[in-house]
Amino acid sequence: MMTAATRVYISIGTNIDRERYVTAALDALADWFGDLQISPVYESESVGFDGSPFFNLVVGVDTDLSVGELSRRFKQLEAENGRRRDVPKFSARTLDLDILTYGDRTGTIDGVELPRGEILKNAFVLRPLADIAPDAVHPVCGKRYRELWQAYNTGQKLWPVDFTWQGRKISEAVG
Repeated sequence: MMTAATRVYISIGTNIDRERYVTAALDALADWFGDLQISPVYESESVGFDGSPFFNLVVGVDTDLSVGELSRRFKQLEAENGRRRDVPKFSARTLDLDILTYGDRTGTIDGVELPRGEILKNAFVLRPLADIAPDAVHPVCGKRYRELWQAYNTGQKLWPVDFTWQGRKISEAVG
């Protein structure tokens, strides 16, 4: 019996050589999953430490891989792209990939908290998620991501930037 693929939303962030590492992440994800649903790319101030601004985006994929297998692949990809684990949690990074949601699964699965708490805390996660999945429902609070973004108000600033991947304009700066 074939199981249906699960829709997974993944956040991508970087504040070192940002275009290079966003491109590397998108290339790898496209190799693994084929079609990608890609949010605009946003620039945001670093949160939790004094550092260079980040590029952040969210990608939606359909996969049969388990949460644990996805997590292992993402850690490997981060390592291949120079991500260091011997530095403080809040510090500059080449590449950060996080599983935000895995279908409507909740709880800790294969060591991964689902849905990821950052969805409700950080503009740089919620805004791009609301862009590509406005009517999807947060599996714990039961609200649509569009509603969550409309109600979001912490003062965290982010703005879309010009970004092209594989000849396709992903996002453009406003203004």
